Amino acid sequence: MKELEQIQFLNETLLDEMPQYRLEAKRVPRNAEEQRYFLRCLMNVREPGALSERFLKAQDELLSREREEKGVVHVAELPPVPSDERLVLWQGDITRLDADAIVNAANARLLGCFRPGHNCIDNVIHSAAGLQLREECAAIMRAQGHEEPTGQAKLTGGYNLPARHVLHTVGPIIDGPLSDRDRELLASCYRSCLALAEEKGLKSVAFCCISTGVFRFPKGEAARIAVATVKETLQNSRIEKVVFCVHGDENLRIYQSLLLA
Repeated sequence: MKELEQIQFLNETLLDEMPQYRLEAKRVPRNAEEQRYFLRCLMNVREPGALSERFLKAQDELLSREREEKGVVHVAELPPVPSDERLVLWQGDITRLDADAIVNAANARLLGCFRPGHNCIDNVIHSAAGLQLREECAAIMRAQGHEEPTGQAKLTGGYNLPARHVLHTVGPIIDGPLSDRDRELLASCYRSCLALAEEKGLKSVAFCCISTGVFRFPKGEAARIAVATVKETLQNSRIEKVVFCVHGDENLRIYQSLLLA
């Protein structure tokens, strides 16, 4: 099946489930790029539910091909910061890293971002992993029976990501002046992820900049907390490598000032 045919098959399958989007589908140009973006949007808004083997095979072939086209970044080959051989600073797309686990800044539903095409880390990770990730998250939430508390962590498979697992953590949402409670909850996100990774025998973890996007935690203070908490936690941990994966030049400069000074 050619790429465009594969994408159109996936779109048609999802449109059969969600016919309310067929009118929008008619407005989408028939080229592969526009059809692929529409597929991402459909995947983003799809509620958890059973997936056919045929759909999963086509989806996984597409996402695997895209993973290889983007290029897998091998965490073991990234240079450590001068002050600590277990810490790495890397700017780029976290979905390219082959860490044992990458960290997703999730929301309290833990199902991913349902805003079609949104560029938040939650949406980016779910879009690259495939719909199986939302299914596993939904199973966790059904068993849990309540929304995910801030500052804790859950572990899932990585599916079509290079990373073997995803650590999901809900950071604090900042609606006013930053409080000590906000700081402690953010630190708890980092501690919880590392503790769960160690419990499961994982050796490498890549963190995004938790809570600094739509959750509005000030970037400089968030980075200070992240670096201090990770350094403290690693003093009594068997984790071998922690990557601070930053997006954008501002975050890079902030982490450079903390790790490379």
